[in-house]
Amino acid sequence: MADSESIVAVKQKHSSLKVYCANCQHCKLVKSKKDGGNQYYLRVRCTAGKWKKKLGEEKIYKYFTVARRSLPYCDAYEPMGDPQEFMKELKKSLPVRDEAYPDKN
Repeated sequence: MADSESIVAVKQKHSSLKVYCANCQHCKLVKSKKDGGNQYYLRVRCTAGKWKKKLGEEKIYKYFTVARRSLPYCDAYEPMGDPQEFMKELKKSLPVRDEAYPDKN
């Protein structure tokens, strides 16, 4: 009984906090080929499959906007560190616009 009560308490605690997807272990950086060239864009996807479009297709976000992606709760959320400190540092390091990078493959 104590185990189920503690699980409920943890879920209630997390439900009152904002969950930043960028601070989750399931948030992964991927390359997305630029149309007809030898360049790519950086994109972010959820390896837990939590980002879906209305028709069920996977949603992929632009890298420079990932700090804006948040949810009130996520059952797959696995934080990578203190959310406030992580997000502060991430916002400092993200590019301000979408950038194309040369593909060296």
